[in-house]
Amino acid sequence: MTMNEVFIEKNKVINYIDLLMNNLSQIKDDTGEFLLNFDGLVVDDKSWNVWNWPQGVGLYGIFKYWRLTNNEKALNIITNWFKNRFEEGVPPKNVNTMAPLLTLAFLYEETNDKTFIPYLENWAKWVMYEMPRTKENGLQHMTYGPENKNQLWDDTLMMTVLPLAKIGKVFNKPEYIEEAKKQFLIHIKYLSDRKTGLWFHGWTFEENHNYAGALWGRGNCWITIAIPEMIEILDLKEGDFFRDFLLDTLNRQVEALAEYQDVSGLWHTLINDKTSYLEASATAGFAYGILKSVHKRYIGQEYMEVAYKGIQGIIKEISEDGALQKVSVGTGMGDSLDFYKEIKTTTMPYGQSLAVLCLSEFLHSYI
Repeated sequence: MTMNEVFIEKNKVINYIDLLMNNLSQIKDDTGEFLLNFDGLVVDDKSWNVWNWPQGVGLYGIFKYWRLTNNEKALNIITNWFKNRFEEGVPPKNVNTMAPLLTLAFLYEETNDKTFIPYLENWAKWVMYEMPRTKENGLQHMTYGPENKNQLWDDTLMMTVLPLAKIGKVFNKPEYIEEAKKQFLIHIKYLSDRKTGLWFHGWTFEENHNYAGALWGRGNCWITIAIPEMIEILDLKEGDFFRDFLLDTLNRQVEALAEYQDVSGLWHTLINDKTSYLEASATAGFAYGILKSVHKRYIGQEYMEVAYKGIQGIIKEISEDGALQKVSVGTGMGDSLDFYKEIKTTTMPYGQSLAVLCLSEFLHSYI
């Protein structure tokens, strides 16, 4: 599939991004249906004005769009979000609340706003020296609620390790960079499936297994995003062993993704299970990671067709009010494959967030 076959005008893509940003920056949970209650600790995964991972992913997508287009509205959304959250006071530190620090590090690099420095330094030091570890010193997937003791999850690389790597680069902290590299290696060791090249959702050192063995869509998409981001953040050169190792891992995953893509352009929530529903947030993540990797020549140009099909599928799922449809709600670790099939779908901020991310990368196709 060529760009001409996708046939969507640049201004229409920009309009979609604008719609998605509007929805994202106004979304809230009016009913309380999607509030998570952990023994009295209430976590809101749906609203924009919350410091958590869905908002962190959204900020990053909007930042990418701003840096490409210099769109003032995009910059205002980001700066206002941080200003308001700083005034409210930062939340407890965990894997997911670390996610906004990635955009903050990039924003500091662009603006040199010294007020960002204490946040960046304190949160990175927490990851390095206080965050709970698994056996072999992996970063334990510590979130609100359950301890997740001795557990590795796909999400950790996107939400915590990328921010650590970027902060290490910005502040010239080689020990942060080396730690980030090690985390990628340990997660690859225990989460990538040698048979398919796809990734399991999680691993437990308590019982030494990958739970249901679920090759879960959104968990996999964090990897498709995180690997090219890591290579770019660290500016890894050709011939660097770590770069080569990451690219081998990425190529195996993308090869499998191309095989399992649905004719609609979307992927199933369990990638290798056609009886599971089609899920759009994972698709947006795959489209972004594959498209960026093609643009950067990390993977073969033949995968452009896969990315374009994914983009077409995503565009069809954007509603008139700028919400991405077919998005699974927050998903914990499942002990059965049916667990993933039964997760509800609704509009969630990370749907809009990932759609902004992939459509922003798609704009490079017009350059």
